[in-house]
Amino acid sequence: MPDSRDVSAHRGEVHRRRADLLLATTQTLTVALVIAADPEETGRATPGAHLFAVGFGALALVGRRAPRLVLALTVLGIFAYYALGFPPIGIALPAVAALYRAADVGALCWAVGAGTVLVAVAAWARVAEGLPTAYLLSYELLTNVALAAAAIALGVSVRARRAARSSQQRLRALAAAEQAREAEGRLQAERVRIAQDLHDSVGHAMSVIALHGNVAAEAIGRDDEVARRAVQQIAVATSAQLRELRATVKLLRSPAGDVERGAVGLSGLGRLADAAREAGVVVDLDVTVGEGCLDGAIEAAAYRIVQESLTNVIRHSGATHAAVTAGVRGDRLELVIADDGPGGRPVEPCSAGSGSGLSGMRERAAVLGGELTAGRGAASGFQVHAVLPVRLDP
Repeated sequence: MPDSRDVSAHRGEVHRRRADLLLATTQTLTVALVIAADPEETGRATPGAHLFAVGFGALALVGRRAPRLVLALTVLGIFAYYALGFPPIGIALPAVAALYRAADVGALCWAVGAGTVLVAVAAWARVAEGLPTAYLLSYELLTNVALAAAAIALGVSVRARRAARSSQQRLRALAAAEQAREAEGRLQAERVRIAQDLHDSVGHAMSVIALHGNVAAEAIGRDDEVARRAVQQIAVATSAQLRELRATVKLLRSPAGDVERGAVGLSGLGRLADAAREAGVVVDLDVTVGEGCLDGAIEAAAYRIVQESLTNVIRHSGATHAAVTAGVRGDRLELVIADDGPGGRPVEPCSAGSGSGLSGMRERAAVLGGELTAGRGAASGFQVHAVLPVRLDP
């Protein structure tokens, strides 16, 4: 399949050839008609004079390739035409095509210089013939100047329009490239967000599974009821995580899948609290956020922050109690997750690396225009405090 750029270039070349042929034909026919008309009835409209008309047209045909040479040859050809005594055809008319082409390709100084030479020579010749100065100024000079100026102005105008089109095409190409970069950036950001979500959800599920697995291992043969409940909690956590993974895969296949991820929001905090309670940590929830007052991305981020915080409580704190508070203060959502474990515990090892743990939560909050701090609680234990905007900036 041919490249579209090659096809466009071929079409442009065909268009230029047709334009050159039309210009050359027009130049030839115009000069030939003036010669045939012989307005001064000199009787010298011979085949030789018409041969000059063909020559002026042939020069116009190759004017795009060598505009300066063609312009010089055209001026010399006009002088030779009059030196051979052929019928008058005006001094500027035979040079219209050459003047236009020179201006069109950027040789403006050459075009102005050649036009000036032609007008000056014509004026000098008329004065030498003894024509009145008034006639020269009122008709002959003005006609030649107007014709030469019109040809040059047309060439400049065509060149300017072509440059404007080229500039617009470059701007459109740049705009398309910028849109592609922005789309790639959005895609990359979405990938990072999904990776963070998977880290948080899988990490939380693995913590719950590991904890209940240890409980089941210790209770087997000693307290079968406790072991049975631990295995049930492993099954519940595994099932929930599989649903989350399926929802994530569906989201990757189609953005419309996001509407099925309703559990990733403040309405899903109850399930997180229940899982933590089953792991031996009593969780109190105090959520005073109206339905629909948060953007979806903000609500999902709040859920993930609570999820990661409770995972850290289960893994590292040694706490038996945790409190989760969420409320809207003006145009900000405030989250506090506090536990009663030994205060000032070090940041968990997983948070020291590539965007996970506490550092991942901070990054998540910062991306949305919020902030997150973590450290010793007011009395004891460990506390995570996040402040997020209620709405994302448009």
